[in-house]
Amino acid sequence: MIDQYEIEMREYKRGYHLVTSDILKQLPSLPEKGMMNILIKHTSAGLTLNENADYSVRDDFETVIDGLVPEGDPEYTHVLEGEDDMPAHIKSSLMGATITIPITNHRLNLGTWQGIYLCEFRNHGGRRKLVVTIYS
Repeated sequence: MIDQYEIEMREYKRGYHLVTSDILKQLPSLPEKGMMNILIKHTSAGLTLNENADYSVRDDFETVIDGLVPEGDPEYTHVLEGEDDMPAHIKSSLMGATITIPITNHRLNLGTWQGIYLCEFRNHGGRRKLVVTIYS
């Protein structure tokens, strides 16, 4: 069986936001076992799984990713939507637009310290839409 839901996330400021519980609150009960795939429907934000306990991980993400893809590079040609736009597209491709997580005993089968992050790469990205597909 396949179920699919489109959910809208609230607007997040630029950065890395732990959203596991925000996503689960918008879904019905999970099946006993299966897989959950999540797609973010945007080209300037991303999804990833990572450390869910120490807040400094989020700051370090920002430091590393901004170092890899700086704003204001004079070689960018896609510049009409602001200085943060083209870097956001590159960061989105690096981080990824989908994640897939196993479901076991009606719960996401994540590691003890894992959580789902919405990575907002724009200064004002707006509300983000996710498509959640559950295979059971």
